[in-house]
Amino acid sequence: MSPLYLFLFCALFVAVYSQSSPSRPTGLFIDCGATARYDNIWVLDNGYVFSGVPRSVIIPENPYFVRTLSTVRSFPLEGHIRRKFCYVLPVTRNVKYLVRTTYFYGGVNGRDSPPVFDQIVDGTFWSVVNTTEDYAMGRWSYYEGVFVPAVKTMSICVAGNTYTDSDPFISALEVVRLDNSLYNSTDFKKYGLSLVARNSFGYGGPLIKFPDDKFDRYWEPFGEISPTIQSFRNLSDSGIWNLPPSKVFSTELTSDQGMPRELRWPQRSLPNSTYYIALYFADDHDASLGNITVLNIAINGIQYYSNLSVTSAGVAVFATQWPLSGLTTITLAPPPGSAMGALINAGEVFNVLPLGGRTLTRDVVALNVVNKSLENPPLDWNGDPCLPRQYSWTGVVCSYETRIRVVALNLTSMGIRGPLSPEIANLTALTEIWLGNNTFWGTIPDLSNLKMLETLHLEDNHFSGVIPPSLGNIVKLRELFLQNNELGGEVPNSLKVKPGLNLKTYGNQFLVQAPPTN
Repeated sequence: MSPLYLFLFCALFVAVYSQSSPSRPTGLFIDCGATARYDNIWVLDNGYVFSGVPRSVIIPENPYFVRTLSTVRSFPLEGHIRRKFCYVLPVTRNVKYLVRTTYFYGGVNGRDSPPVFDQIVDGTFWSVVNTTEDYAMGRWSYYEGVFVPAVKTMSICVAGNTYTDSDPFISALEVVRLDNSLYNSTDFKKYGLSLVARNSFGYGGPLIKFPDDKFDRYWEPFGEISPTIQSFRNLSDSGIWNLPPSKVFSTELTSDQGMPRELRWPQRSLPNSTYYIALYFADDHDASLGNITVLNIAINGIQYYSNLSVTSAGVAVFATQWPLSGLTTITLAPPPGSAMGALINAGEVFNVLPLGGRTLTRDVVALNVVNKSLENPPLDWNGDPCLPRQYSWTGVVCSYETRIRVVALNLTSMGIRGPLSPEIANLTALTEIWLGNNTFWGTIPDLSNLKMLETLHLEDNHFSGVIPPSLGNIVKLRELFLQNNELGGEVPNSLKVKPGLNLKTYGNQFLVQAPPTN
């Protein structure tokens, strides 16, 4: 069993009174597919995504539906099932962010049921997006995760898989900066967190979110409704690392005096994995009279925490990596002879996601420059080029050894137009480049830095100028196809005398040509 790490932190909640409205959380709030802004919070998605089609959908007349759900960005698969489409957002490296994606299908694909697809953060598979059940019940769906970017951009992607064959889509995307204390028992250099459940127990109202939660996390109602506990209504959330909103302490689930409380939570069956679990408690009984709630907590019959004292100070218990599989039962049991019952106010469960890694930064930078130089690069050339493995960029082949590198480019006959950026020479692990039968133009850049290059196909394009003599200095180059371009001058001697080189240059305008070979 994975090691269990428990963190217990207690602090007195201090009443906070403010006549001013709280400021919005710091972050980026994107109304996907919208063509006009309707307030000062949500922004349009153009500039953050470079593929997909904006569409409008009809939303139900429901007070819980917001205007951001009336538009989506849909991403046509065009026959390529495994393809990802990414939003690339500016962020601050090594800062913790809450990421929320929101989906309301609205029949955008012209089918009765929504598509099922994947979502990805940078090079990490986040989760499957399956909104079928929610949509059938007239509801929208959302997913939350916590991630720390290692660089100055974060890519959030949706990706077509083989679950269904219709186009993935997204309604809204939010990235909110979190305080450093939140979820700080997790090593975010190795892991991300994917929300499974976040609930306010004994609560029956609408979602608890901003302004009650200053980070706009969503706390859903759960369980039978309990009377509101008046003394907790104006309490600060500053005493617990994860800063739960004080409103979640205004209700609770309880048991009778001395009796345990069993809680089936989360309510759905969980895949076999490790999970971050946080449980929140507060008790307004007068401790001076000896009325102290003490709890033994077990998860699926395994001791989670013993002799937890719950007072009005507020307390939380955390497990950073707890194994779960299937349905989960939490048992809250007072010790024998206790005059108090069990109680719980709120809880969070996250799946702990091992990060998928990153393609070598130098390769990412070089490919992004090449991407920007082209008029019509492949639609999925955003996000990490190599990860997740099943969603590497179209035409990009990678190696997955100690360092993740780009080792081949194959864009043959893809209708690509534009110049070939000299930055391609910084992809120093390349062994093959296949760019034939496109509309590349301009000069052939200096590729002498590509010491590993064995195959270079630039035929049937519109390259002009002279053949760089430096190509002859690439020791491993064995195949060079330049035929049917607009090159001039002579074939460099460094290529004429290069042993073992299969060279084709016919079909150029003024070139002293090598004869065609079969």
